[in-house]
Amino acid sequence: MATLVLAACGTDAAAPADRDDVGARVFAANCATCHGPDLGGTDRGPPLLHEYYLPDHHPDVVFATAIANGVQAHHWDFGPMPAIGGLSDDEVAAVVAHVRDEQRRAGLME
Repeated sequence: MATLVLAACGTDAAAPADRDDVGARVFAANCATCHGPDLGGTDRGPPLLHEYYLPDHHPDVVFATAIANGVQAHHWDFGPMPAIGGLSDDEVAAVVAHVRDEQRRAGLME
């Protein structure tokens, strides 16, 4: 699945703003409970606006794999992240793009 997600990111016909709208919506519905509506984290999950989650440490494929398969905690003590089922490859790609856009807006990336 991860390869398909990256391919979808690279060939998505939707405009970036449209993809971000989808990513923001899917993030709000599936990720914000733990990672916060502003990606700043909660008492249930870590902030994604953190240097640990920048592409040089956690590339896009790692985000996509974590969404699809879940992941064991390794930076924080929140416990393992469960897999988020029911999302299409395009929705996963949109969430990853949304996270990257928010990281840019927060000044963590250029």
